[in-house]
Amino acid sequence: MTLDGQKTSSDCDLLIVGAGPAGIAAAITATRAGLHVIVIDKAQFPRDKCCGDGLTTLALRELEKLNFDPATVPSWFDVEAAWLRSPSGREVCVPLPSNGKFAAVTPRLELDNALLTQARDEGITVIENCAYESLSVNSEQLFISVRANDELRVFRSTWLIAADGMWSPVRKSLGLSEPGYLGEWHAFRQYASNVTGTAAQRLIIWFDADLLPGYAWSFPLPGNRANIGLALLRDGKRRIGDMKDVWTDLLQREHVVEALGPNFVLDDRHTAWPIPARIDQAMTASGRVLFVGDAVMATDVLTGEGIGQALLTGSLAAQAIVAGGEPAAVRQRYEMSVTDHLLADHRMSVRLSNVLSHRRGARGAIALLAHAGQRGRQYFARWMFEDEPRGIALTPRRWHRRLFRQHGPYR
Repeated sequence: MTLDGQKTSSDCDLLIVGAGPAGIAAAITATRAGLHVIVIDKAQFPRDKCCGDGLTTLALRELEKLNFDPATVPSWFDVEAAWLRSPSGREVCVPLPSNGKFAAVTPRLELDNALLTQARDEGITVIENCAYESLSVNSEQLFISVRANDELRVFRSTWLIAADGMWSPVRKSLGLSEPGYLGEWHAFRQYASNVTGTAAQRLIIWFDADLLPGYAWSFPLPGNRANIGLALLRDGKRRIGDMKDVWTDLLQREHVVEALGPNFVLDDRHTAWPIPARIDQAMTASGRVLFVGDAVMATDVLTGEGIGQALLTGSLAAQAIVAGGEPAAVRQRYEMSVTDHLLADHRMSVRLSNVLSHRRGARGAIALLAHAGQRGRQYFARWMFEDEPRGIALTPRRWHRRLFRQHGPYR
């Protein structure tokens, strides 16, 4: 069959644009429910992805639901505690519970490739080097034009999930992009080797005064390596060029060098990326298209973490489609699911971000933690790493008998 002279490929129930965590979570969820799914991605895997590489408890629980095996990731590193440094220099250790995994670090290059491999092992068709071009619609079907190996092809599908990132070509082709939008956060990341200081084993977060609203991090990886980075909230006062200067200066600060060790080596060049965190304003769906992950701006506005939210929204979108019904019902079902799982947490994160964006607030919060006792710090760790909903205080309906006491994923 042809459409306007282009080759039409096999039909499917669901075509997913983007083979990152959001897209693969959607694909696995839909396939297990009996849908015929095809995933396309413009990249060739394994491919690097700018990211802090941290996995919260939310991300780990979503991975466990997919039956994902951490052993398939060579550089997986389980985290047992987080070390926080306040603007005044006070350091506090926040221990994580021991009854399961509550945080981990893994390079996105390895994580995303392992997820893609799992999808293929479950019979899902994943086409790499295949870029989305355009979309045409009739009342019951979508015709998705793609370019693969310099050839234009058309897929016919009932549904499309756009898991294609903040700049979402799908969203843009539908005329739904926001001109000039650059995200709520801007982040820098670089890998370091020969890490011999405490950062070789510790997950460290620095709240230096001049970084607020924002923070820097060092996340440990096997083999004396670390992912070090910087995330700054866009407040309209700092230009990208200024952020680059802050990054250069950060790597020379005494407490950072001490943590990494005097002979740490920076690998390759640093990378930078914008982070969208505006789930309260995002359009979740249009017609027979549902947006997930960064395409729906689902990142946590407090931390800039987005892998857990990507996995969650991918699964929720697939579940909404699997439940069936007219397009309007599917769209409403997905929007309500996103609202139920993420909106209250987003609003709480906005409030907390306003407190922690100032030196006094960050210093006071960490001082309070220092006197909270072992159990208090452990409760905070569960909350910080999204084991329980960030907005739990605002949504009593989500309270349960084992609040802050349930075992972790992969127990």
